[in-house]
Amino acid sequence: MLVAEGLVAGYGAAEQILKGTSLRVEPGEIVTIIGPNGAGKSTFLKAVAGLLRVSAGRIAIGGRDVTGADAIGRARAGISFVPQESNVFGRLSVAENLSISGFLEPGETTRRVEEMYARYPMLAEKRRALARTLSGGQRQILAMAMGLMAKPSLILLDEPTAGLSPRAADELFDAVVALNRDGLPVLMVEQHAVESLEISHRGYVLVSGRNSVEGPGPDLARDPEIRRLFLGG
Repeated sequence: MLVAEGLVAGYGAAEQILKGTSLRVEPGEIVTIIGPNGAGKSTFLKAVAGLLRVSAGRIAIGGRDVTGADAIGRARAGISFVPQESNVFGRLSVAENLSISGFLEPGETTRRVEEMYARYPMLAEKRRALARTLSGGQRQILAMAMGLMAKPSLILLDEPTAGLSPRAADELFDAVVALNRDGLPVLMVEQHAVESLEISHRGYVLVSGRNSVEGPGPDLARDPEIRRLFLGG
């Protein structure tokens, strides 16, 4: 579904965060990226989403090379990116947030909004509420639903449980698993590394912008060395 090979990217010629990072997501997988702060995890997602230009490497989605495409081109190719912060429009209602997220196919917007209400009844109940009045967990569900409005073939989630209570984080993970069970591949960066690895088919550890370890998610979550270095013991 996604093949990223040898990505080099950063925020200027002298600040290359990714230094040859490679990763793949197979159809039907949840893949999680972990690593220390500054390892390049979020930078990698932005590079794949087209928000950050790569100076070297290749990105393909569904066998189609999209390395030269911009963010809209990546979205049209099937990539949907849900950022960690500023991922909803607080002064707009839930319904308005969903509607403006259907920009790729305006003629399908009404039907897809109804699909989101059916998938997430809470959004239907809160459709007239301003997004800024939602709880943290509700905002993240709205952000994810906004990402789904484009009918992506791959969704990228950047620390979706950041700042959530343990209960809200568990509910968010349940929502991710449910999406995946319906056939949508997921690539996410997560601060709750153990929990995210346990629901992942595979995991990657990035260190200083380079691949360090790759393996089945549950195996990485149980690996004593990985736990000691990256998961807090």
